[in-house]
Amino acid sequence: MKAITITADNFEEMVLKSDKPVLVDFWATWCGPCRMQAPILDALAEERDDIVIGKLNVDEEQLLAFKYQVSSIPMLMLFKNGEVSAKALGLHSKDQLVEALGL
Repeated sequence: MKAITITADNFEEMVLKSDKPVLVDFWATWCGPCRMQAPILDALAEERDDIVIGKLNVDEEQLLAFKYQVSSIPMLMLFKNGEVSAKALGLHSKDQLVEALGL
């Protein structure tokens, strides 16, 4: 499955109401580590069908970034049953993400 784009318009349906865990990547186009994290998340999305990978641009969705207290990026948050269950700040390898987020 490919990573999906998360916006304020689809956040509730795609993240909070998802029947699968959702890993949300809070990122920005100007962020070097975010651009390095993107292909790792894309690979994870292709390999795993038990989780959803979503990407949320903090410049375009500032209210959501504020609501979830994102002050540094890349910030990865794992949502289960509509709640944040794990977080990982900064650039991570696929193995590090799996371990840190309990995937």
